[in-house]
Amino acid sequence: MIKYLKQLFRSNDNVDDKSIKSFVDNQHKEEAYDERHLGIQAVLLDKIVGSVGRYKDFNRQFRLKKDRPSVRLDQVKEAFKKKIMLPPIILYQIKDEYYVLDGNHRVSVAKKLGYEFIDAKITEFLPSKNTLENIIYREKALFLDKTKLPDTIQLTEVGQYGRLLKQIEEHHGFLMKTNDVKIEYLAAAMDWFKTIYKPLAAIIKNSRLDRHFPKRTKSDLYAYISNHQWEKGKEREYGIGIDQLIPKHMEEFRLKMEQLNDFELPEMKHWISAFILIEVKVGKEHEVMKRLHKLDEIREVHFVHGVFDLIAKMMMKRDLLSSDAEIIGQFVHKKVRQVQDVTKTQTLIPITSMEKTPISRNS
Repeated sequence: MIKYLKQLFRSNDNVDDKSIKSFVDNQHKEEAYDERHLGIQAVLLDKIVGSVGRYKDFNRQFRLKKDRPSVRLDQVKEAFKKKIMLPPIILYQIKDEYYVLDGNHRVSVAKKLGYEFIDAKITEFLPSKNTLENIIYREKALFLDKTKLPDTIQLTEVGQYGRLLKQIEEHHGFLMKTNDVKIEYLAAAMDWFKTIYKPLAAIIKNSRLDRHFPKRTKSDLYAYISNHQWEKGKEREYGIGIDQLIPKHMEEFRLKMEQLNDFELPEMKHWISAFILIEVKVGKEHEVMKRLHKLDEIREVHFVHGVFDLIAKMMMKRDLLSSDAEIIGQFVHKKVRQVQDVTKTQTLIPITSMEKTPISRNS
């Protein structure tokens, strides 16, 4: 491990020496001055592209330039090597890019070691420059701020996030009326997301309707279809199977989705697999293997040499309401990472696969 770390942090003579992006420059460019606090979240390291105050000290790969002091960097490397828990970094966000306010060295080391995510306390600065892109982005920010839903709904037309808010408000009223109890708005928003938005989005994806609209997102098609089918009450023909699945009223659609089974939508049910690379505390490899093997979803566990200590193969059944990545991500986060002595994971999801029939022991 020590030899590997020395090689990993060896001087990079061929690395691009251009500085990372400046937050202040982008803030002025986007006129992003209104801020909102998003709390602590896991952030993709690839989306951290610059710094607030030290953008001249690091190159585009977020590696410290040769003429900059490295004492702090060496301390952080040592902490990572000893697996010492470090506090979340602090980031400023403009659109989909993040800038480091505190934690530049931690980001540098994490990127160098191949980490995918890092915990960060985030303050977002909303762009006010009056462009179409920024108008839609601010509408999305208000939508997410009000509903607290995952940032997975991507719309490309002005006003469509407002239509979705109207659907959520109608669903909230329906739940309050039919259950005769007080239901919080955020709970209703999540219920809408799981039982109405995601099923219709899955139908759109599996029907391949988006192939005919290459400049539109799956969320755009959801907004268009649901608006014309439920808000305006006009019938549309979207292709074989889709019309039959979408009643004229939103709550009827939700009820129909709850009643569907595997036989009615076989193309939306299948087994998915993924490989999980796992790092564990020194000397705990065999104990962790046993704990992982007890999980029903884990089919194989292997002890290997290298940066990671174990490789596990998992298999799960996909359903109508969730994407493969969501199902796998939830399993890894809620089960694998909670296994005692697991310190780090990285997930590999196959794009395509080729398998052979297992060889019989009797052959």
